[in-house]
Amino acid sequence: MRSMAVGEHSSTYGGNPVVCAAAEATISVLIEEQLVENAAKVGAYFKQKLLKMQNELRIIREVRGLGLMLGVEMRFDVYSILQAALQNGVLMLDAGRNILRFLPPFCIRHEQIDRVIFCLRNILVKEQLAKLPS
Repeated sequence: MRSMAVGEHSSTYGGNPVVCAAAEATISVLIEEQLVENAAKVGAYFKQKLLKMQNELRIIREVRGLGLMLGVEMRFDVYSILQAALQNGVLMLDAGRNILRFLPPFCIRHEQIDRVIFCLRNILVKEQLAKLPS
């Protein structure tokens, strides 16, 4: 705080009792439900599944990330993948034209990751077949 002059850092509502109570409740849930540990454990599981898929499907260029913040770089635009996933009830994000970005909540479970992997694999197999030279 010594590095900032008066007025350089402020928030009109940042320190009010409601915001402080919400922050305290959030920290309590993170600790009590071991959500940070879950993110590390389930994130490693998710990444391992994605790496296995990369080994099987040559349209995946790279899998990267840490914890539950993961990215899958494809060899082509991902728009069609995002749309197909959405039609199957799975919300995926992009990070540029050719990267799928995953940012699931800390409370996600292995079963939910398995559903995403199943959906993504089905989409990517179809995409790979469509992109194979005739």
